Amino acid sequence: MILDAVDRFPGYESLHALFPAVTRFLGRPDLGDLAEGRHEIGGTELYAMVIRAAGKSSDDAQLEVHNDYIDIQVVLQGKESIGWKSRSACMTAVADYDPEKDLQFFEDSPDAWVQVHPGQLTVFFPEDAHAPMVSAGFLHKIVIKVAHEKIET
Repeated sequence: MILDAVDRFPGYESLHALFPAVTRFLGRPDLGDLAEGRHEIGGTELYAMVIRAAGKSSDDAQLEVHNDYIDIQVVLQGKESIGWKSRSACMTAVADYDPEKDLQFFEDSPDAWVQVHPGQLTVFFPEDAHAPMVSAGFLHKIVIKVAHEKIET
């Protein structure tokens, strides 16, 4: 997991071949004006989801993991808390992994909580379980989905 300022993301470009395209996307002057929903950046291997929603309580948050995608979560408005736990330490799955949604939830509690403010981002790799969208208020954020490995279409 990475927590950093959005403007420092270019320093992570060497970690993944698609991260330079993420840097270009994050540099869009209209980033905060994008409509809610999915925005294509690079087909199935790289896309963004714009979310505008009320936050939830930490009691309602569930740890989630993804096998195929890295999540880059960017807070544009509001203050978000995101729970974290190593995927290898998660023991109680809610259900089997869903390959269609690239998603599995766990009942385990996070080992740590990070506070994410506007202008900051988090990066969650397949090894990171995370519980997002915890906030006492409204959140406007973008979740950029980066294929962990090349996706065959």
